[in-house]
Amino acid sequence: MTFSFYAKSFVTALAAASCTVSPLFAEPRHGIAMYGEPALAPGFDALPYANPDAPQGGRIVFGEVGGFDSLNPFILKGRYPYGVRAYVFESLMARSWDEPFTLYGLLAETVEVADDRSWVEFTLRPEAKFSDGSKVTVADVLFSHEILGTEGHPSFRTAYDQVSSAEQTGPDSVRFTFKTQDRELPLILGLRPVLKKAQWEAEDFGASGLSVVPIGSGPYVIGDYEPGRYIELDRNPDWWGADVPVMQGQHNIGTLRYDYFGDGDVLFEAFKAGTVDVYRDTNAAHWDIAYDFPRVRSGEVVKAEIPHQRPSSIRGLVMNTRHAPFDDWRVRSAMMHVFNYEFISQTLNGGRDPRISSYFSNSVLAMDPGPAEGRVRDLLSPFADDLPPGTLDGYTLPEGDGTERNRRNLRRAIDLLAEAGWTVQDGQMKDAKGRPMTFEIVLSQGASENQGATDVTQIVDIFAAALERVGIRPRITNIDPAQYTERTTDFDFDMAYYYRGLSLSPGNEQRLYWSSDAADTPGSRNWMGMKSPAAEAMIDAMLNSQSREEYVAAVKALDRVLTAGRYVIPVWYSDVSRLAHDARLTHPDRLPMYGDWIGFLPDVWWVEE
Repeated sequence: MTFSFYAKSFVTALAAASCTVSPLFAEPRHGIAMYGEPALAPGFDALPYANPDAPQGGRIVFGEVGGFDSLNPFILKGRYPYGVRAYVFESLMARSWDEPFTLYGLLAETVEVADDRSWVEFTLRPEAKFSDGSKVTVADVLFSHEILGTEGHPSFRTAYDQVSSAEQTGPDSVRFTFKTQDRELPLILGLRPVLKKAQWEAEDFGASGLSVVPIGSGPYVIGDYEPGRYIELDRNPDWWGADVPVMQGQHNIGTLRYDYFGDGDVLFEAFKAGTVDVYRDTNAAHWDIAYDFPRVRSGEVVKAEIPHQRPSSIRGLVMNTRHAPFDDWRVRSAMMHVFNYEFISQTLNGGRDPRISSYFSNSVLAMDPGPAEGRVRDLLSPFADDLPPGTLDGYTLPEGDGTERNRRNLRRAIDLLAEAGWTVQDGQMKDAKGRPMTFEIVLSQGASENQGATDVTQIVDIFAAALERVGIRPRITNIDPAQYTERTTDFDFDMAYYYRGLSLSPGNEQRLYWSSDAADTPGSRNWMGMKSPAAEAMIDAMLNSQSREEYVAAVKALDRVLTAGRYVIPVWYSDVSRLAHDARLTHPDRLPMYGDWIGFLPDVWWVEE
């Protein structure tokens, strides 16, 4: 398949979603979309990118950097294995990654919504069971909603706070009524994980640890594990959901094993040796030169480039505006000029991948170049006096000349710092009282752009050398992953390496990323500490949009506020996923719109023995 095929598919999907929205009558339905109708009609056999005839069995070994000390993936404390959340637990509905945002019934057989989406009702499948054979009940759904919203990770609380009532309406049905108008809330609740009430009601849910091995309804159960070394998830032979249409052709592999390594370089060596089966490479230069080893030459390892149409997201060095000097946009802008992107990219990445130009670049949701126009300008104009410079008139990242000296941008950085009250005195950048500018860049040991392919420390070292040219000497602190998690959870840093994935259907999670409440909530994803009434208004506009056109305008406006805010010094992204894997691992020819994303590997893959 060619990329043009996927681009055409995406345009078609957006066109369908952009049509006048037909009313969602209060009647049971097999699926729900953020806008328009689900692409798949009732009675569909499988998702279009899944193979219902895929063989089952075998195993896959993933490599992870770090470790884990908890099996509870729903709380703020501790580090948990990714696979536990994704494959041991299920939600009422499941997402199709071939549509911008559409859900189809999983634990819930049907979904029913009010015309204005002021409430949503789910009816459970009578055959839905936990892995211990007990039935999934409405009581489990209600318990899960409450425990996650009150004691779970802060990411669950935004939706919980917007529910005015949750009640059982029938033997297998539950209704949630909302306090506020928000088109996304029915979908958000459809994706809430369902826990077994009888297992957790007598436990301290907020305690991190390994003493409780969670029971879920998902395709896998927790098998053998050793904290800090590995964990295995075994496919449940009695998994109740194997024949549900949205699950047909998914979760085919018998055992998912996650091995943990101290750093990315060791992980890559393990992949070369064959003890790890798959390796995602985000570094184009590394992709070109690092795979001339025996298992590639023999055909045991396959290199695949998988296209996608998802946003670039944001990745780079985030500045904490809770701390001086990054509370001043001029200082943040100066950092953007000192950061010699062109030289860093050429040195570490071969200059092949494009730079992230905005939070939603590489997608139809990205802000347009130049001044804001039309509906985007209308949305932003009420906040004109408080917007960061360039939000309305147009903002682009500074471009260097490609040389290590980067003289023009350094001069501009010095001018911006002077405007903010900082000047070079005796070879150091100092304020009016003679105090030198200094700040701490906190990194996790083994931190990498791609588990060793590009060491983040290399990026920071080149940046630090450039800072010294303008009289700034940052402190670079490498700490172990546990300390790093603790410090970033508490926002105890000046600058840190940051990644925030963004989808083609941003919604309520944006409040956790950018809202004022999130800025004051430890564990939220608003690492930069931004408090922007304009950003919050754009999020509200997104969630209350009645058409695809209005929604896209609101996201484009939000993108302008975020990008012109100069909170993150961005690096690069790729419009393909570079995936090296054991040749026995196979996936369908038909790829989802999101490409190599959540729900692709290992969900629709299988092992060809």
